[in-house]
Amino acid sequence: MKNFTLYNPTKLLFGKSQIQNLGEEISSRGHKKILLIAGGGSIKKNDVYNQVTQSLNNSNIECKEIWGVQPNPILSKVNEIIALAKEYRPDALLAVGGGSTIDTTKAVSAGVYLDNVWDAYEDWSLVKKALPFFTVLTISATGSEMNMGSVVTNEDEKKKWALVNKNLFPQVSIIDPSIQSSLPWNQTVNGAIDALMHTLEYYFLGKDEDITLSIDEGIVKSIIKSTNILQKEENYEARASLCLAATLALNGTSGMMMEKGWSLHRIEHGLSAIYPKIAHGAGLGILFPAWCEHVYKNNEPIFLRWAKEVYNTQNIIDAIQKMKNQFSKWGAPTSLKQLDVKEEDLVLIADNIFMNPEFKGIINFTKEDVLTILKNAY
Repeated sequence: MKNFTLYNPTKLLFGKSQIQNLGEEISSRGHKKILLIAGGGSIKKNDVYNQVTQSLNNSNIECKEIWGVQPNPILSKVNEIIALAKEYRPDALLAVGGGSTIDTTKAVSAGVYLDNVWDAYEDWSLVKKALPFFTVLTISATGSEMNMGSVVTNEDEKKKWALVNKNLFPQVSIIDPSIQSSLPWNQTVNGAIDALMHTLEYYFLGKDEDITLSIDEGIVKSIIKSTNILQKEENYEARASLCLAATLALNGTSGMMMEKGWSLHRIEHGLSAIYPKIAHGAGLGILFPAWCEHVYKNNEPIFLRWAKEVYNTQNIIDAIQKMKNQFSKWGAPTSLKQLDVKEEDLVLIADNIFMNPEFKGIINFTKEDVLTILKNAY
């Protein structure tokens, strides 16, 4: 077995009514003044906001709020919140929302100590410290609630880049699956696909890491099973399984001993940098079959293992088609054309991807490789 290091200092509170413990978790760490960061206001419709503010009030925590984080979060909003944080000077930050809100909060937590936070997205080592932060998750997808990564788009330069730094783990994250029961179906699907791709990005780089490969197969099968159940009816156990699987997909568990090389995500980041209205999970679901067909021969034994274990077939192409059919059954788009991507923009998307030197993967990708995948996904 290979040597590896697994480090994750985030405390996870999972289950019904866990939000009521938020105030105590914050105050027990000596924080009395926080800046709450949120999105468009859905948390005021599903009672999450009331639960959060009541818990904060019960612990006598002063709170200032800022709203308006959008999906595929943008640098200008990050800078706006950093300016507010430097003026307000909170002890800690609190993200209440999905991955975009949490990623924004991570950027702010680092940015309050930097002259220009975007510099850190171009050089991860610049983050030497970060303001402590907490999260209440409202949609399971990105895994940002229990990892050290943040993805933000510099809209002026059209760069959708990641920042990964050990100072960006949340102190505490709370996941109450019951509050996700009111999510629109397409958001549940996009979250499920995102979590699947997080797991499989590691899995397909595997060789002989049987324990991790088996864990990843379990995560993948649980996501598919839970999402199938939720398509028929809202079910707490299925919802909870999906939520936990999405967290395990990117909190270090699914990548133990594995090589790093998130090529599928890099391609999608280029896509949504040019088309920011495309949901990340939707983009990944469209690109995945074309990506698989282009690269599977470079690690055929592991792709065949996936085909057997997940789709009970001895044929990789058949497994790819079965997963594509699964996405279609869930109502997810299966082509770039469905999302009104212009065919003449495929070259622009490919050029955007190679603006970022952090592009590793199962093969040494060239622009021609990326264009082939984009064209086959069109």
